[in-house]
Amino acid sequence: MTRLHRRGFVRAEGTQLVDDSGTLLPRGVGLGNWLLAEGYMWLFGDELASPRQIEHRIETLVGADRASEFWHRFRDAFVGETDFALIAALGFDHVRLPINARGVMAADGTLVEAGFDLIERAVAWSEQYGLRILLDLHGAPGGQTGTNIDDSEHGRPELFMRPIHREHTIALWRELALRYRDREAVFGYDLLNEPLPNEWQYRYADHLVDLYRDLTTAVREIDDRHLIMYEGSHWATNWAPLRERFDDNQALQFHRYWCQPDDSSIAEYLAVRDRLETPIYMGEGGENTPAWIYAATRLYERHGIGWNLWPWKKLGTRTSPLSAGVPDGWEQIADMSARPDADVVWRVLEDFLSAVEVSRCETRTPVLDAVFARPTLVLPAWAGRTEEGTTIAAMTSAPIPDGLWHHTSGTPYSHEEYVPVSVSEGSRLMFDLAAAPSGWKVEADDPDAVAVVWDGQSLVLEARSSTVVRWIELTS
Repeated sequence: MTRLHRRGFVRAEGTQLVDDSGTLLPRGVGLGNWLLAEGYMWLFGDELASPRQIEHRIETLVGADRASEFWHRFRDAFVGETDFALIAALGFDHVRLPINARGVMAADGTLVEAGFDLIERAVAWSEQYGLRILLDLHGAPGGQTGTNIDDSEHGRPELFMRPIHREHTIALWRELALRYRDREAVFGYDLLNEPLPNEWQYRYADHLVDLYRDLTTAVREIDDRHLIMYEGSHWATNWAPLRERFDDNQALQFHRYWCQPDDSSIAEYLAVRDRLETPIYMGEGGENTPAWIYAATRLYERHGIGWNLWPWKKLGTRTSPLSAGVPDGWEQIADMSARPDADVVWRVLEDFLSAVEVSRCETRTPVLDAVFARPTLVLPAWAGRTEEGTTIAAMTSAPIPDGLWHHTSGTPYSHEEYVPVSVSEGSRLMFDLAAAPSGWKVEADDPDAVAVVWDGQSLVLEARSSTVVRWIELTS
């Protein structure tokens, strides 16, 4: 029995997502690395980036039997019921579940029930804890990107090169639709994650459109109620393949990382939303500082765009809600030139399995405060908004430093990266917050030139006279 806080299937009405209770503004988190391992989340380098590479390394180090045991235990430890309970308790309303086709479908197209059992486990936990779950085909048969993130075997997007992979992808979505067509907790079907990056986006653009049409037809023959999501090519940033509608009950998805967190970064997506009268959704973003995450998330919400933070948990991280401790000896696994004793490696892997359990992870509170706009942050002045919707580049009174938007490990800003924002008499700089802070400190050339007031939804800096503001420190 579902315990959804809001009932009904998620569906599109005009440019909005709705359910039986009305308009939705989804706030979620992605379960990356669970069903499709990504090397950077293990603190591995490029030689251990894909699931196949990681699997081969572990099997080489400890043997086939122990490797099989490790992966079975990993699926139980990395994401479990306690993760879903905590996700709901923290305030998220949905999860995005990346699926690797290799986990649910053999090379000949036969289904792997053990893989579907894991998906069912996640859907059932979503129901139990009042969450919705977006089914995301992160690694399609043959690979839709030709990179490590889709588990492609030969480093090419062979989904678009070999008809058999296309057939298997259609068959897989038919199977998912058949199994989940009656489950309200399923948010929708995210058909392909980040298809056709780089040069492939041009070579196979028409193939992507045709595949989306065929997948839509296949799903709709079985399920006419669930939302279908379509991602653009080139890491879900190029929406040229999404120029026309595919379905009446659709949403378009974009991903945003390492960009200026203001209207300039989403203007093209807003234009497509308005032209097609379809909802849009930010399906992956994060991997940055709390200030950047705050500014980006507020941007999406101002425009009525639901979002999903990527990812929920990583090893030794500042940028995810949960950080697992790095086990002693981990470098022996990460270093491809190392040939440690198998028993030593096994002890390290067992420590890893313990470290990734929720009870052992460290909560990165600043990340959570950022996504939910809680008043316990240090926010650069550029993270605020003006009444005119001025871009950050236009707000700042000094050049934006190289790399400001690329704090991929979440390292704090240097003094120079708190780029000053000029305010003139009568102007207002606003910071949207979930609640009023109990106190604040403004770093400005002339702090007395700025009055600070709470207007019920934003902390507003009102300039009494011209000055330069660098940041504001909030306390709850």
